[in-house]
Parts: sequence; structure tokens; C-alpha cells
Amino acid sequence: MRIGIFAGARREVDNLERLIDQVKQAEADGFSHFWVPHLMMFGYDALTALAVVGQQTSRIELGTAVVPTYPFHPLGMAQHALTAQRASNGRLALGIGLSHRPLIEGIMGLSYDGAAQHMEEYLSVLRPLVSEGRVDFGGDVYNVKAELQVPDTDAFPILVAALAPRMLRLTGELADGTITWMAGRKTIESHIVPRISTAAQSAGRGRPRVCVGLPIAVTDSPEGGHEVADGIFNRYGQLLNYRRLLDIEGVEGPADVAVVGNEAQVEQQLRAFASAGATDFLASIFPIGEDADASIARTWALLKSLNGKL
Repeated sequence: MRIGIFAGARREVDNLERLIDQVKQAEADGFSHFWVPHLMMFGYDALTALAVVGQQTSRIELGTAVVPTYPFHPLGMAQHALTAQRASNGRLALGIGLSHRPLIEGIMGLSYDGAAQHMEEYLSVLRPLVSEGRVDFGGDVYNVKAELQVPDTDAFPILVAALAPRMLRLTGELADGTITWMAGRKTIESHIVPRISTAAQSAGRGRPRVCVGLPIAVTDSPEGGHEVADGIFNRYGQLLNYRRLLDIEGVEGPADVAVVGNEAQVEQQLRAFASAGATDFLASIFPIGEDADASIARTWALLKSLNGKL
């Protein structure tokens, strides 16, 4: 299981220069990948930020976790992502997702009905544009006939934030893997991996990536760590899509799926995710205690030592 850093999930405010420094440090420390969210109305445009970061790094994979699809036509998404792919010299991993009904309907004024069909048609347009530079697709949501030329680019992995059974099926059939958030080990093993793997196999595709994003902190006080996690991440449990995953896991809230404990305990939990079928771990490090920098550094150091060994 490859380990990477997931910055921004706790809505920490970083300027672009600090983000660049973080990615440079992650690359220097040998992490496999670095991920940023695309939060509407908050922070930077993820693909633009990664294009900038890509110019100042050379090895580390750069991923979005995730860009919402509804605000961006798939033709525009393809062009935007291919530009970031070129800027990063072929290191982009495009994570996309449906976002959530309160944002799409309540704030943006768009319909969230038929979300799975929207994603299925979105992928049917996006994938050929990225891989072949052209598409001719007619559906109920999208009717797109177009060619796209972005010089000196090639295809990149497309990952979908897939949680429900239908979404996992179409992701296995049409995408390269999934990105989860707030999915515990049991949910990965019994719900995510079997469904997406079966769909990919039936479609003649290779093993899909299962990128597991979770809060993580190394501490000698697991109980206190879970309390801190509850204060930071509890809002995610109020969103229906994540609430369903937490119910599958059989837990009360996001703090219960956070990876928390001392070095040995956290390593054991990460090994359990690898055994459950996770191919990548996206570490959303959160601080515990009065010395936030020391807390983050402790977790960072453990993750650095474990990358490539799980």
C-alpha cells in the first residue's frame, strides 16, 4: 500500500507557497503521492494549484480528492486536467466526485437528481477525450461530439469518489479506481473492494486502485486523539453520503474511523487497511496537544518510515 499526504481535508488554511513547500517536502521524504481537495468557495482551484506545484517537483504523483463534476462540463474538465498533466510532466491523478446535494442544489442551484447517471455519462465523455482526444457520445444528460488537442500530453488515471453500489459498479467499469473518505476498514473490505473489483474484472479492466483517505494522528493518548478528531471532522458525519459509510462500518461518527494511536497501533491499523484491499492511503494528518507542529511531525515521520513497506 502506497502512502501519501492529503492536505486540506480539515480545512486548514494554507497559502500557495506553503502548499508548494509541503509537496516539496513530501517528495523529498519519499512519499508516493500528494492530494488536495477542491472545495467550492474555499481555497484554491485544485487543478490549477497542482499545475503550479508540478512545475516545482519532479517525481511525486499529484492528485485531486476530489473535483466536483457538476460545476464543470466534461470537455472543460478534460482540457483543464490535461493542462495540469502537462505542467506536472505526466504525474496527475484526477479524482472526481458528485459532491453533495446541499452544495449542488442548495448553493449552486443545480439538480442532484439522477446523480449516478450523471456520473456514468460524465465518464463516458471524459475518458475518450483524455485517452483519444475525441468523443461522440449521446445520452440523456450529455450529448457531446468534440475533438480536444492539448499539446504534449498523455492520459492519466481517473478516480471516482464512489460510495454506493451503483457508483462502485460504474467506477469499476469506466474508471481506474476510487477515492474514499470516512470509510473504515470493514467498509473497505466488505463493501468497496468486492464491488469495484468485480465490476472491473467483468469489464476486462485491471485491478482498480482503492485510495483510502482518513484522518490520522500518532499519539500516546488514543482516547484524547479521538476526541480531537471528533471536534475537527464531525461535520462530515452530517452529510448523507458519508453517513451511509459510517453506518456500514457500524460507528457513531467520523472520529471512530480515524487512525489514531501510538506508532505500533497506527502501523497495525494501516496494515489492516492494506490487507483489506487498499492500494493507497491518503493521510489527512491532524495535530493533537499544545505543540501542533511536533504532533504533525511525529505522524509524518511514522508515515515516511512505512511507505512502501505495507
